[in-house]
Amino acid sequence: MKVKVVAKDIGMPPRKVRLIVNLVRGKKVSDALATLSFMPSPAARAVAKVVKSAAANAENNYQTPSGDLRIVAINADEGRTLKRFRPQARGRISPILKRSSHVTVLVEEA
Repeated sequence: MKVKVVAKDIGMPPRKVRLIVNLVRGKKVSDALATLSFMPSPAARAVAKVVKSAAANAENNYQTPSGDLRIVAINADEGRTLKRFRPQARGRISPILKRSSHVTVLVEEA
């Protein structure tokens, strides 16, 4: 049974989250969590939280043992962008774009 979990509006740009997501794609859940626990990036903590949630949903809702789960698909897509402006010289402004991301995890019994 495939279990899908989506974490929306994580306060990091998707470009930074994709670096972490690409490392755990296709791994077993236990191996992925071990890999993510040793990464210093805040994005690794956010991705680990989503992977744990997917494993817990599979275990509690579908009685799938967590040792048999594998990450089938994991994506980091672009979320909302907060737009702020900073004053510049000579009466001009420049934009500040605070990007967010959505992380989608799909786990399945191996």
